Amino acid sequence: MTVVDLAPVVTSLRDLPVLPSIVLDLIHSLERDDVDVTTLAEKMSRDQALAAKLLRLANSSFYGLAAKVKTVKQAIVVLGFDSARALAVASHIIDGFSGGGCTRVDVADFWRHSIATALCAKNLARQAGLDQDAAFIAGLLHDIGRLVLAIHFPDRYAEVLDDCERNDATMYAAELRVFGLDHQRAGQMLAEAWKFPPLIQRAIGQHHAPSGADVGDLPGVVHAANAMVHALELGGGRHVAVPRLLDAAWDSLGLTPEHLLAVCRETEGQFEEACRLLM
Repeated sequence: MTVVDLAPVVTSLRDLPVLPSIVLDLIHSLERDDVDVTTLAEKMSRDQALAAKLLRLANSSFYGLAAKVKTVKQAIVVLGFDSARALAVASHIIDGFSGGGCTRVDVADFWRHSIATALCAKNLARQAGLDQDAAFIAGLLHDIGRLVLAIHFPDRYAEVLDDCERNDATMYAAELRVFGLDHQRAGQMLAEAWKFPPLIQRAIGQHHAPSGADVGDLPGVVHAANAMVHALELGGGRHVAVPRLLDAAWDSLGLTPEHLLAVCRETEGQFEEACRLLM
Protein backbone atom coordinates (compact mmCIF):
# COMPACT_ATOMS: atom_id res chain seq x y z
CA MET A 1 0.00 0.00 0.00
CA THR A 2 1.42 3.36 -1.09
CA VAL A 3 0.73 6.45 0.99
CA VAL A 4 -0.41 9.33 -1.18
CA ASP A 5 1.44 12.54 -0.36
CA LEU A 6 -1.33 15.14 -0.19
CA ALA A 7 0.87 17.85 1.33
CA PRO A 8 1.82 19.47 -2.02
CA VAL A 9 -1.84 19.46 -3.04
CA VAL A 10 -3.30 21.08 0.05
CA THR A 11 -0.49 23.54 0.73
CA SER A 12 -0.24 24.95 -2.77
CA LEU A 13 -3.98 24.66 -3.47
CA ARG A 14 -2.79 24.48 -7.07
CA ASP A 15 -5.84 22.67 -8.37
CA LEU A 16 -8.22 23.42 -5.50
CA PRO A 17 -10.42 26.52 -5.42
CA VAL A 18 -8.53 29.63 -4.31
CA LEU A 19 -10.52 31.33 -1.59
CA PRO A 20 -11.03 35.09 -1.95
CA SER A 21 -8.87 37.17 0.35
CA ILE A 22 -11.90 38.31 2.35
CA VAL A 23 -12.86 34.70 3.08
CA LEU A 24 -9.31 33.94 4.21
CA ASP A 25 -9.47 37.04 6.42
CA LEU A 26 -12.73 35.75 7.93
CA ILE A 27 -11.22 32.32 8.54
CA HIS A 28 -8.13 33.77 10.20
CA SER A 29 -10.29 35.91 12.49
CA LEU A 30 -12.16 32.92 13.92
CA GLU A 31 -10.02 32.50 17.04
CA ARG A 32 -9.06 36.15 17.58
CA ASP A 33 -10.60 38.27 20.31
CA ASP A 34 -9.48 41.57 18.76
CA VAL A 35 -11.40 41.28 15.49
CA ASP A 36 -11.95 44.57 13.69
CA VAL A 37 -15.58 43.93 12.80
CA THR A 38 -16.02 47.28 11.05
CA THR A 39 -13.11 46.69 8.66
CA LEU A 40 -14.19 43.13 7.87
CA ALA A 41 -17.79 44.27 7.31
CA GLU A 42 -16.54 46.90 4.85
CA LYS A 43 -14.50 44.26 2.99
CA MET A 44 -17.53 41.95 2.88
CA SER A 45 -19.60 44.82 1.43
CA ARG A 46 -17.07 45.34 -1.39
CA ASP A 47 -17.19 41.65 -2.46
CA GLN A 48 -20.25 41.66 -4.71
CA ALA A 49 -20.80 37.90 -4.69
CA LEU A 50 -20.44 37.71 -0.92
CA ALA A 51 -22.67 40.75 -0.39
CA ALA A 52 -25.40 39.21 -2.54
CA LYS A 53 -25.26 35.95 -0.59
CA LEU A 54 -25.49 37.66 2.79
CA LEU A 55 -28.45 39.76 1.67
CA ARG A 56 -30.22 36.68 0.34
CA LEU A 57 -29.62 34.86 3.63
CA ALA A 58 -30.72 37.76 5.80
CA ASN A 59 -33.92 38.21 3.77
CA SER A 60 -34.80 34.52 3.66
CA SER A 61 -37.71 32.93 5.52
CA PHE A 62 -35.01 31.17 7.55
CA TYR A 63 -34.73 34.33 9.66
CA GLY A 64 -38.33 35.52 9.32
CA LEU A 65 -37.63 39.26 9.42
CA ALA A 66 -40.48 41.73 9.05
CA ALA A 67 -38.46 44.39 7.19
CA LYS A 68 -36.27 43.91 4.12
CA VAL A 69 -32.52 44.06 4.71
CA LYS A 70 -30.91 46.28 2.05
CA THR A 71 -27.21 46.52 2.98
CA VAL A 72 -24.48 44.15 4.12
CA LYS A 73 -24.03 46.17 7.31
CA GLN A 74 -27.73 45.68 8.09
CA ALA A 75 -27.37 41.96 7.31
CA ILE A 76 -24.44 41.65 9.73
CA VAL A 77 -26.48 43.41 12.43
CA VAL A 78 -29.43 41.08 11.79
CA LEU A 79 -27.43 37.86 11.57
CA GLY A 80 -24.73 38.80 14.06
CA PHE A 81 -21.12 39.08 12.90
CA ASP A 82 -20.21 35.52 13.95
CA SER A 83 -23.12 33.97 12.04
CA ALA A 84 -22.54 36.19 9.00
CA ARG A 85 -18.88 35.16 8.99
CA ALA A 86 -19.75 31.45 9.24
CA LEU A 87 -22.33 31.68 6.45
CA ALA A 88 -19.94 33.64 4.21
CA VAL A 89 -17.18 31.06 4.62
CA ALA A 90 -19.65 28.20 4.09
CA SER A 91 -21.19 29.54 0.91
CA HIS A 92 -17.82 30.30 -0.73
CA ILE A 93 -16.43 26.85 0.02
CA ILE A 94 -19.58 25.11 -1.25
CA ASP A 95 -19.38 27.13 -4.47
CA GLY A 96 -15.69 26.26 -4.84
CA PHE A 97 -16.25 22.51 -4.52
CA SER A 98 -19.33 22.23 -6.72
CA GLY A 99 -18.16 19.57 -9.13
CA GLY A 100 -15.34 17.75 -10.89
CA GLY A 101 -13.27 14.75 -9.88
CA CYS A 102 -14.73 11.30 -9.46
CA THR A 103 -17.98 11.10 -11.41
CA ARG A 104 -19.31 8.52 -8.95
CA VAL A 105 -19.30 11.03 -6.08
CA ASP A 106 -22.67 12.79 -5.87
CA VAL A 107 -21.53 16.31 -4.97
CA ALA A 108 -25.06 17.60 -4.30
CA ASP A 109 -25.72 14.71 -1.93
CA PHE A 110 -22.34 15.30 -0.28
CA TRP A 111 -23.19 18.92 0.47
CA ARG A 112 -26.69 18.06 1.69
CA HIS A 113 -25.15 15.74 4.29
CA SER A 114 -22.53 18.36 5.16
CA ILE A 115 -25.14 21.11 5.61
CA ALA A 116 -27.25 18.80 7.80
CA THR A 117 -24.19 18.03 9.93
CA ALA A 118 -23.39 21.75 10.19
CA LEU A 119 -26.92 22.53 11.40
CA CYS A 120 -26.92 19.62 13.85
CA ALA A 121 -23.47 20.57 15.18
CA LYS A 122 -24.58 24.17 15.71
CA ASN A 123 -27.72 23.05 17.56
CA LEU A 124 -25.72 20.59 19.69
CA ALA A 125 -23.12 23.26 20.48
CA ARG A 126 -25.83 25.61 21.73
CA GLN A 127 -27.17 22.90 24.03
CA ALA A 128 -23.63 22.16 25.27
CA GLY A 129 -22.65 25.83 25.74
CA LEU A 130 -19.97 25.77 23.01
CA ASP A 131 -19.21 28.05 20.05
CA GLN A 132 -22.15 27.55 17.69
CA ASP A 133 -20.67 29.18 14.60
CA ALA A 134 -17.34 27.35 14.85
CA ALA A 135 -19.39 24.16 15.22
CA PHE A 136 -21.34 25.06 12.07
CA ILE A 137 -18.14 25.52 10.03
CA ALA A 138 -16.52 22.38 11.42
CA GLY A 139 -19.67 20.37 10.75
CA LEU A 140 -19.91 21.67 7.21
CA LEU A 141 -16.27 20.75 6.46
CA HIS A 142 -15.99 17.50 8.42
CA ASP A 143 -15.99 15.36 5.23
CA ILE A 144 -14.21 17.81 2.91
CA GLY A 145 -11.30 15.36 2.65
CA ARG A 146 -13.53 13.09 0.58
CA LEU A 147 -13.81 15.75 -2.10
CA VAL A 148 -10.05 16.43 -1.92
CA LEU A 149 -9.38 12.74 -2.58
CA ALA A 150 -12.10 12.38 -5.23
CA ILE A 151 -11.07 15.52 -7.12
CA HIS A 152 -7.32 14.79 -7.19
CA PHE A 153 -7.36 10.98 -7.41
CA PRO A 154 -10.65 10.07 -9.17
CA ASP A 155 -9.55 6.64 -10.39
CA ARG A 156 -8.23 5.58 -7.01
CA TYR A 157 -11.28 7.00 -5.26
CA ALA A 158 -13.41 4.84 -7.54
CA GLU A 159 -11.47 1.90 -6.05
CA VAL A 160 -12.54 3.09 -2.59
CA LEU A 161 -16.19 3.04 -3.63
CA ASP A 162 -15.76 -0.39 -5.21
CA ASP A 163 -14.20 -1.66 -1.98
CA CYS A 164 -17.17 -0.33 -0.01
CA GLU A 165 -19.63 -2.06 -2.31
CA ARG A 166 -17.82 -5.38 -2.59
CA ASN A 167 -16.70 -5.80 1.01
CA ASP A 168 -19.29 -3.74 2.91
CA ALA A 169 -16.37 -1.67 4.23
CA THR A 170 -16.64 1.70 5.92
CA MET A 171 -15.54 4.59 3.76
CA TYR A 172 -12.55 5.50 5.91
CA ALA A 173 -11.38 1.86 6.17
CA ALA A 174 -11.50 1.56 2.37
CA GLU A 175 -9.62 4.86 2.00
CA LEU A 176 -6.89 3.61 4.30
CA ARG A 177 -6.50 0.45 2.23
CA VAL A 178 -6.37 2.31 -1.10
CA PHE A 179 -4.52 5.50 -0.14
CA GLY A 180 -2.81 4.81 3.16
CA LEU A 181 -4.70 7.72 4.75
CA ASP A 182 -8.38 8.58 5.15
CA HIS A 183 -10.61 11.57 4.45
CA GLN A 184 -10.26 12.77 8.05
CA ARG A 185 -6.52 13.37 7.60
CA ALA A 186 -6.98 14.79 4.08
CA GLY A 187 -9.57 17.24 5.37
CA GLN A 188 -7.43 18.26 8.32
CA MET A 189 -4.52 18.98 5.98
CA LEU A 190 -6.73 21.27 3.91
CA ALA A 191 -7.96 23.05 7.05
CA GLU A 192 -4.32 23.48 8.12
CA ALA A 193 -3.45 24.95 4.71
CA TRP A 194 -6.32 27.43 4.98
CA LYS A 195 -5.20 28.23 8.57
CA PHE A 196 -8.42 27.36 10.34
CA PRO A 197 -8.19 27.48 14.14
CA PRO A 198 -6.59 24.29 15.55
CA LEU A 199 -9.83 23.19 17.24
CA ILE A 200 -11.69 23.21 13.92
CA GLN A 201 -8.77 21.37 12.31
CA ARG A 202 -9.04 18.67 14.97
CA ALA A 203 -12.83 18.51 14.65
CA ILE A 204 -12.38 17.68 10.96
CA GLY A 205 -9.47 15.31 11.56
CA GLN A 206 -11.09 13.40 14.46
CA HIS A 207 -14.78 13.38 13.60
CA HIS A 208 -14.98 9.59 13.68
CA ALA A 209 -13.02 9.20 16.93
CA PRO A 210 -12.34 12.33 19.02
CA SER A 211 -9.92 11.78 21.85
CA GLY A 212 -8.90 13.27 25.18
CA ALA A 213 -10.36 16.63 26.12
CA ASP A 214 -11.65 17.04 22.55
CA VAL A 215 -14.38 14.51 23.28
CA GLY A 216 -16.24 17.18 25.24
CA ASP A 217 -15.46 20.03 22.84
CA LEU A 218 -15.97 20.84 19.15
CA PRO A 219 -14.61 17.51 17.83
CA GLY A 220 -17.08 15.67 20.06
CA VAL A 221 -19.92 17.87 18.81
CA VAL A 222 -19.10 17.19 15.16
CA HIS A 223 -18.66 13.47 15.89
CA ALA A 224 -22.12 13.33 17.50
CA ALA A 225 -23.72 15.48 14.78
CA ASN A 226 -22.35 13.28 12.00
CA ALA A 227 -23.78 10.14 13.60
CA MET A 228 -27.15 11.79 14.30
CA VAL A 229 -27.51 13.11 10.75
CA HIS A 230 -26.77 9.68 9.28
CA ALA A 231 -29.39 8.19 11.60
CA LEU A 232 -31.88 10.85 10.42
CA GLU A 233 -30.97 9.98 6.80
CA LEU A 234 -30.36 13.59 5.83
CA GLY A 235 -28.06 13.10 2.84
CA GLY A 236 -25.02 10.90 3.17
CA GLY A 237 -25.09 8.72 0.08
CA ARG A 238 -25.41 5.02 -0.47
CA HIS A 239 -21.95 3.98 0.74
CA VAL A 240 -22.16 5.25 4.32
CA ALA A 241 -23.63 3.35 7.26
CA VAL A 242 -24.60 5.09 10.49
CA PRO A 243 -21.28 5.69 12.32
CA ARG A 244 -20.90 4.59 15.92
CA LEU A 245 -21.53 7.36 18.44
CA LEU A 246 -19.01 7.18 21.26
CA ASP A 247 -20.61 7.10 24.70
CA ALA A 248 -17.73 9.24 25.99
CA ALA A 249 -18.57 12.02 23.53
CA TRP A 250 -22.24 12.10 24.49
CA ASP A 251 -21.46 11.95 28.21
CA SER A 252 -18.73 14.60 28.02
CA LEU A 253 -21.04 17.03 26.22
CA GLY A 254 -23.55 16.73 29.08
CA LEU A 255 -26.49 16.12 26.76
CA THR A 256 -29.73 14.35 27.63
CA PRO A 257 -32.37 12.46 25.62
CA GLU A 258 -34.44 15.64 25.72
CA HIS A 259 -31.55 17.55 24.15
CA LEU A 260 -31.31 14.86 21.48
CA LEU A 261 -34.98 15.16 20.54
CA ALA A 262 -34.82 18.96 20.47
CA VAL A 263 -31.73 18.96 18.26
CA CYS A 264 -33.25 16.41 15.87
CA ARG A 265 -36.44 18.45 15.51
CA GLU A 266 -34.49 21.68 14.92
CA THR A 267 -32.14 20.11 12.40
CA GLU A 268 -34.91 18.47 10.38
CA GLY A 269 -36.93 21.70 10.42
CA GLN A 270 -34.03 23.83 9.18
CA PHE A 271 -32.54 21.38 6.69
CA GLU A 272 -34.33 21.96 3.37
CA GLU A 273 -34.29 25.74 3.66
CA ALA A 274 -30.58 25.75 4.53
CA CYS A 275 -29.81 23.56 1.50
CA ARG A 276 -31.82 25.88 -0.75
CA LEU A 277 -29.90 28.91 0.51
CA LEU A 278 -26.38 27.51 0.54
CA MET A 279 -26.28 25.22 -2.51
